[in-house]
Amino acid sequence: MQENTCCFFGHRTINETEELRKKIIQAVEKLITEENVDVFLFGSKSRFDSLCLELVTEIKEKYPHIKRIYVRAEFPVISDEYKTYLLKSYEDTYYPERLVGAGRAIYVERNREMIDGSRFCIVYCDGENEYKTRKSGTKIAMDYALKKGKEIICFPG
Repeated sequence: MQENTCCFFGHRTINETEELRKKIIQAVEKLITEENVDVFLFGSKSRFDSLCLELVTEIKEKYPHIKRIYVRAEFPVISDEYKTYLLKSYEDTYYPERLVGAGRAIYVERNREMIDGSRFCIVYCDGENEYKTRKSGTKIAMDYALKKGKEIICFPG
């Protein structure tokens, strides 16, 4: 999955602008057309995740072959009704085995799962100084992605 896969992660709240939306669309389209990326992994719990899902869904109209996959950090087992609901927005969903017993680190582990399964990471990190001084899930994920040698596209800057 890794070579043609991209994941998204970032802060729960973002400075959402039209410029940010355009830059994300450009980055995603470039990955599709120049790097043959066709799988996009999504988590939840942040506005950045939901914005990227919204934009990739729009892009899917132009590139119908791309797949959106929701990597669940909750509900290891889901009902058919909930799966049907999720598959209205995604082509697939799964709960990583590595999350079983993760406790409070469940979102950290989910992000690591997405990073491990991706070649590219599109990240929202709201400022270099804040990133360096603030302990956050985004910082933990970014440090992990860098350690793993992933190709990172960082917004807003």
